Amino acid sequence: MKVYHHHPTPFVFKMMWMIVGFLPFFFLVYLAKNSLSLFGFIIVNAGLFLIFALVCAYKSIIYWSDKLIVTNERIIYINWTGLTSRRESEAFLSDIEEIQTREKGFISKFYIFDYGQFRLETAASSVSIDYTEAPDPEGIRKFIYHIKPQ
Repeated sequence: MKVYHHHPTPFVFKMMWMIVGFLPFFFLVYLAKNSLSLFGFIIVNAGLFLIFALVCAYKSIIYWSDKLIVTNERIIYINWTGLTSRRESEAFLSDIEEIQTREKGFISKFYIFDYGQFRLETAASSVSIDYTEAPDPEGIRKFIYHIKPQ
């Protein structure tokens, strides 16, 4: 049995975009510091930082809770869409028809950028697993073909 979680590099990029998105709010508070008392300035900054920290924690929990589980009989994909909601997909190894992987360019040869999309289709076309930001999608595909019964 192997468990795959999302690759860390896209998460770092998402967190950087969140920082960029919150910076204007901190800048506005800085510009308004002359019209606020010291206590008010500290409270507004602390509140803004608390909101930022909670959003980061929420995004982190959702991102790192997603997983692809490969056993000797089936593949299970658990996709968390919120703190209390998730979607689960299951495919038996014997039903696998096609596995597609997609990585971007030659830089995917370096570990820090070795992530991409992993897509699995089964014989009963109602089940398809689409795992984005998968670590080493080609390695996952090879592992599944290695343990899949012929």
